[in-house]
Formats: sequence, structure tokens, C-alpha cells
Amino acid sequence: MAEEHQRRARVLDWIFQVGLLFKGLDGGLEIVGGALFLLFKPDQLNSLSQALTQHELSEDPGDAIANFLLHASGSLTISGSWFVAAYLLLHGIVKVVLVWAVLLDKLWAYPWMIAFLLMFIGYQSYELLAGFSLGILALTLFDVFIVWLTVREYRIQRRRRRKSGNVDV
Repeated sequence: MAEEHQRRARVLDWIFQVGLLFKGLDGGLEIVGGALFLLFKPDQLNSLSQALTQHELSEDPGDAIANFLLHASGSLTISGSWFVAAYLLLHGIVKVVLVWAVLLDKLWAYPWMIAFLLMFIGYQSYELLAGFSLGILALTLFDVFIVWLTVREYRIQRRRRRKSGNVDV
């Protein structure tokens, strides 16, 4: 029974680490995306998305992702572009910093990670209510799972540090 519990704990620890790496990678991509929105004007982004989707749409005119990209880039304004840039940069930087700190076992980062993920979950839930999206649902469920794993890992780390007498790391 104890061996099964340890095996399950190791699997959850591994899933937590991989989930954090995905969150960090996602944060890095958001930073790059935010920077692109700062560097390029909306009409340049529209031209870029037309060039990137042209081949796909010639093969499949109903491609949902390509059509979404074209619609989103075609309706982008300068103020909308600045908002998207700010959102992506802030979101990405917060993710990267918190993932980095949690991976380094900085105890202060766990509650911050949980709080920010809960805020993102709240926003994503609002988006789901406003207009259902399977992608947003999957992201929200993934974030809920990561919150659960982060709470679990935070408790484990606090217990270990109390036993060793090193609580303020």
C-alpha cells in the first residue's frame, strides 16, 4: 500500500513538473506574441496572417483556425493591438516568473501561482459563459488541475521545510 502511494506521488510530481514547463513555455510564447503586437501595426499583422493562411485556405476554405486568424487580424485596431500586447506581455511575464520561482522551490511563489491561476480561471470562466469555446474549456480544466497540483506541492514543501526548520525559503 505504501509503495502504491509513493508511486502515485511520483507520478503526480512528474505531471506537476511537466505542467509547469508547459505553463512556462506558454508564458514565453505570450511574451513573444505581445512583443509582436508592439512591433507591428494592425495592417502589417493582417498582411502577415493573410500570407500565413493563404496556402491552408486554398486547400480548405473552411479551415476554422485560419479563418479565425484572418477575422481577428482584419478587425484589429491600434488600441486593440496595444491592449492585446499589454495583456500578453503581462500574462506571459507573470507566468514565466512564477513558473521559474516554483521550479526553484521558492515557497513564496506557490500562493502567488495559485492566486494568478485562479484569476485566469475566473476570466476564462467568464469567457466560457459569454461564448463557449472548446479550447477555452480545455485550458480552464488544465488550469484547475495545475492549481490542484500546485496546492498539493505547496503543502508538501511546507511540511518538508517545517521538519527541516527552514520555513522562509
